[in-house]
Amino acid sequence: MAARPGRGSGVASAADSRRQTLHFSFCCAQSARSSHEKAINYDSVYISPMDPRKSATHRIPSPPPRTWDARLARRLVTPLVGTPVTPNHLTTLRLLIGLAGAWCLTQPGFGWINAGALLIVLSNFVDHTDGELARISGQSSKLGHFYDLASDAFVTVALFVSMGAGVVAAGGQMAASPVLLGAVAGAAVALIFFLRMRIESFAGKAGTKQAFVGGFETEDVLYLLPVVTLLDGVEPFLLAASIGAPLFAAWVVIDYWRIVRRGAGAPNSTEIQPSK
Repeated sequence: MAARPGRGSGVASAADSRRQTLHFSFCCAQSARSSHEKAINYDSVYISPMDPRKSATHRIPSPPPRTWDARLARRLVTPLVGTPVTPNHLTTLRLLIGLAGAWCLTQPGFGWINAGALLIVLSNFVDHTDGELARISGQSSKLGHFYDLASDAFVTVALFVSMGAGVVAAGGQMAASPVLLGAVAGAAVALIFFLRMRIESFAGKAGTKQAFVGGFETEDVLYLLPVVTLLDGVEPFLLAASIGAPLFAAWVVIDYWRIVRRGAGAPNSTEIQPSK
C-alpha cells in the first residue's frame, strides 16, 4: 500500500520547486549575460596595449578620407585589421623613416640630399597609415594620438635643422647661419604642433582642420621636397621656411587665444582622437 505524502514532504517539494526555478532563472541570466558579452567581444576592439582603460567599446564606421594620400593609405592598411600590427607600430615606422631622411639631408652630395628628400616624402605618406588603421579598426587612444603628434613634430624639426646642417656641409653661404635658420623654422613648427594639440583639446579635430583643395591639404606641400632638392633649391627653401614658419606660428598663437577667450570649454581629457 503506497504511503500518502505528508505535509512535510509537500513543503520539501515546494522548496525543491523554488530552488529549481531559481536555478533555472540563474542559468538563463548567465546565458543572456554570456551572449551579451560575446556580442560585445565581437564588436569591441582592444585599443592600445599601453592604455587599455581608454579603449572604445564599439567600432564606429569611419567616413572615407577626403585626401588622396589618406585614401591610398586606407587601402594599404585594410589587410592589417585584425593582425598584431597596431597604429603605434606604423607611427614608429614613420618616425624611423623620417629620421633616416633627415640624416641623409645632413650629408653633402647630390645623391644623399635627394635620397633624404624621398625618405621624408615616404615618411609623410606613412604618417597617414597609423590614423587610417586606427579609424577602420577602432584602435584609438589619447596616448597613441599624442605619440603621432610628437612624431610629426620631431620629424619636421629634424627636417629643417638637417637641411641647415646639409647646407653647411656642402659649403653653402647664406645671410645667416643655415643651422640657425633651420632651428628657427623647426622651433616654430614645434610650437605649431603644440598649439594644435591644445586647440584639439578645446575644439576637437574640427578646430585644426587644414585648408583643402583638389584632394590635397596644406601639409602635402612636403611632397614637393624632391623637386626642391633636384633643382638645388635647398637654400631658398630653408630661408623661406625660417620666415614663413614663425609667421604661421604667430597666426596659430592668435587663433589659440581666440578659441580660449571664446570659452570653447575646458579641455576634454576623456575624448579619444584618432590620429590623422
